[in-house]
Amino acid sequence: MLAGEEFGRLFESFERTAFRLETLDEYDIEEEREEFARFLAGGDMGPEWADNPWVRSMTGKGKRVSRVHVLRSPLTDYLRYELSAYPGNIKAGEEIGIIDLSEQTVTGLPDHDFWLFDDRDVYRMHYTDAGAFLGAELLPTDRLPEYRAYRDRAVAVAVPFASYWERHH
Repeated sequence: MLAGEEFGRLFESFERTAFRLETLDEYDIEEEREEFARFLAGGDMGPEWADNPWVRSMTGKGKRVSRVHVLRSPLTDYLRYELSAYPGNIKAGEEIGIIDLSEQTVTGLPDHDFWLFDDRDVYRMHYTDAGAFLGAELLPTDRLPEYRAYRDRAVAVAVPFASYWERHH
């Protein structure tokens, strides 16, 4: 499994497209803890929230970055935090959709996160029960059609983030 810098290099080396399916209500990311606490306290989130430089580092090179987040209302504090950052991701060029399982019934999607790079490499994400990242497992190429279908299904049924946020924010 890839983690740390090894995993991070995937975002520098993909050529055209990176798609993520997110499924957790809570992610325990050490680098976000201070920012998350500031968000909960109503603090200023800083300029990176207005235009995410990490996303821009990919989209600025003409690469396409997209995600669908599968969640269930009411939102956890963490999801409120994460979704509050999405407008800056969108400004930086990421395409984001939401599937709220409290509003629509969707079948045919996995119960785990994954990244699909360039339609040729799929990494299943592994987390602890508390949402701490353990690593990304490169799946065999014979699983690609299955994960492409998951992506296509998620994108087809997702609500554009702006529409979702307008109703829930």
